[in-house]
Amino acid sequence: MRYIEGHDRTQGALFPERLDDFIGDDHPVRVIDAFVDCLDLAALGFRRAHPAATGRPAYHPGDLLKLYVYGYLNQIRSSRRLERESLRNIELLWLLKRLNPDFKTIADFRKDNGMAIRRVCREFVLFCRDQELFASRLVAIDGSKFQAAASPKRVMGQREVTESLERLDRRIAEYLERLGDEDDDGPGDSGDGDGRKALVALRERRTDLAALGERLETEERNILTDGEPDARKMQMSDGRRVPAYNVQTAVDSRSHLILHHEVTAEPTDNRLLSPMASQTRASLGGGSLEVVADAGYSNGEMADACEKAGIVVNAPANRSINNHGDFFDKSAFTYDSKADSYICPAGETLPRKTYSSKDKLYLYTTDACSRCALKPRCTKAKKRWVTRHFFEEALQRMNQRVRDNPALMTLRRATVEHPFGTIKRMTNGGRFLTRGMENVKTEAALSILSYNMLRAINILGVKPIIAALR
Repeated sequence: MRYIEGHDRTQGALFPERLDDFIGDDHPVRVIDAFVDCLDLAALGFRRAHPAATGRPAYHPGDLLKLYVYGYLNQIRSSRRLERESLRNIELLWLLKRLNPDFKTIADFRKDNGMAIRRVCREFVLFCRDQELFASRLVAIDGSKFQAAASPKRVMGQREVTESLERLDRRIAEYLERLGDEDDDGPGDSGDGDGRKALVALRERRTDLAALGERLETEERNILTDGEPDARKMQMSDGRRVPAYNVQTAVDSRSHLILHHEVTAEPTDNRLLSPMASQTRASLGGGSLEVVADAGYSNGEMADACEKAGIVVNAPANRSINNHGDFFDKSAFTYDSKADSYICPAGETLPRKTYSSKDKLYLYTTDACSRCALKPRCTKAKKRWVTRHFFEEALQRMNQRVRDNPALMTLRRATVEHPFGTIKRMTNGGRFLTRGMENVKTEAALSILSYNMLRAINILGVKPIIAALR
């Protein structure tokens, strides 16, 4: 028996094979090519969308955009890796028509065209909307923490900044003294050039640290990340607290396509429900919208804003745990909406006494507690206080919808976990390569564009998408 044998490497061919022969008609890379070719790159804001009349020719921004979309779709995000792949990857050889841009050109393209790249992500969402892939009008909103490029060791407070500045001042003084001694000795081969370069570097470092300290005071923050102040220290799913960003997505419940996304520095989701829901409806072109979210989005003010905008929200209200021990729970008190007061288990009326604008709570109590026979079962304090949220009715309606239809929470999990799982697989477990909010937003847009493109291909197929794009 013989093994299957390959072709002779030295064998010539009368008719050389074409690159196009290696890429099937239903290959996903053809969708990238067709989609980018149909974009108006100048209108989207890409630099060098029109060639310059003089000077050395530049790479077409469409070719570099294709390279990045392909890279993020195939877990190749580094500019150096993309440069190597463009030389040896048959799919990239076809996509770029054998172009081989260097890593600096590739990296600069992403840095210089961030806003335009984010608009491209939006363009593909609009294309999917035109293909009627968002017909359900029911979306799930969720957030996930993506680790920043900065190391957790770079997180600093005012004390760490002050100590670092003191150390730098001592080192700068030592260099100045050393350079002064060398000047006194006269010219010679003392190597003071290296010392002066080190002194410049130390002074630049001191300037950066001083700016970090000023930002801590200005923003009234306890900590900031040195080298990436836009990132916030957040708790990851594995319990670690590291510099990270909170990536928000609104996912269609039927197609699992991401309609809208945002990258924020908010450590929690509590204040993001209304902004995400409003922007999602705008992505759908207006009309009705129903949203399902988890308890992390429980916020009466946000729920009320959504109701006023005509958006139906389904989310469990995140109530605080009863801290009264064996005392009467708040549920034992009946609210009288007409009198704006509570009736306690003893039948006494608790009128509204004050409010907390910070916590958005009304507070109710009565002086009758001192002579009440049920006081030992109610409170140890002089009075029992009952709180009510400014937007209590909106919270109750939001929570009641989930109680009436528990299957919505199962649908939520099945909808939002899929996109985040895929994107984190594409991004090395959910870690950005670039630094700063604007650059991170560009990375997120590339990741979500790649995910949406892959998902659309799975739903519609390569050939129908290309036909629709043309």
